[in-house]
Amino acid sequence: FAILFILLSGKLYAQQIHFKQEKDFSKALLQIVQQAGLDSSFKTDDILPEHVSIALIDITNKKPVLAGVNMDSFIYPASVYKMYVAMEVLKQVSEGKYSLQTNYIVKSPNDVDRSREVSIDPRPLLRKGDTVTINYLLDLMITRSDNSASNCLIDIAGRKNMNETILDNGWKGSEVTRKFLIRKLEDPGYDSIRGTVTNARHAAEFLYKVATNTLINPWVSLQLKALLGRQLDKTKLATGFPGNTMFSHKSGWWSYYTHDAGIVEDGKIKYILAVFTPVKESQMNGRLKTLAQKIHTLLQQRHH
Repeated sequence: FAILFILLSGKLYAQQIHFKQEKDFSKALLQIVQQAGLDSSFKTDDILPEHVSIALIDITNKKPVLAGVNMDSFIYPASVYKMYVAMEVLKQVSEGKYSLQTNYIVKSPNDVDRSREVSIDPRPLLRKGDTVTINYLLDLMITRSDNSASNCLIDIAGRKNMNETILDNGWKGSEVTRKFLIRKLEDPGYDSIRGTVTNARHAAEFLYKVATNTLINPWVSLQLKALLGRQLDKTKLATGFPGNTMFSHKSGWWSYYTHDAGIVEDGKIKYILAVFTPVKESQMNGRLKTLAQKIHTLLQQRHH
């Protein structure tokens, strides 16, 4: 009966959300993006210039309000899509397919990392033959953004299952297509597939469901929020929030891309912020800090 309830409640929660939008809120967000110097088009490896994709959901009051800048524009999400992987793994745990304590033996070529994504973290790099638990892999993937752990979990949960769950939630167009390794090491059929994409609206809605305990079911939501709350990378949006702010988030960076998306709360205000930029981290020059500072001030002014 318990498993049936979880299955039914998962389907119940997997429905598209329709948020209220306010003209002044959207206008204020656009002005902040302009002031932060992120409103331009940026040249990447893609044929056409790319733009930022940003979504902001004010959830301080009972009725959430959405604002965005190019929030429906798809972009390569780098490591932010690891939270989609975590959703499917936790969903399968809640369905009884395996447990957080289930052991897994690391296989090549999944063990791709040659350095720790967050150098201050002391945990060793995963290597072929290591025996670790699902729980350990989840923590490593989210908090340190470990690519080897991500590849293992993608194998465990399955890309087809992940994409079905993403689609069930109404996030059409977002999908997990690739592991975190070079194409020639990919599984058959995935070596020539398009790269993974998402957009700010989908990421923000995902995080809204986490924040409201409606992502799959309350257990999945709470587990995921706990992981996001222990994120070790504090170099992006987190640099612009006051010290008393809790930021439960997943960041990502690769080549031309620098992203961060999470739940922001300080006891007085609470909001979701998803920021995807086609800008190299080395060229960001404090723009994410400025963006975070100004957005936080905007939310404080809305609820002073």
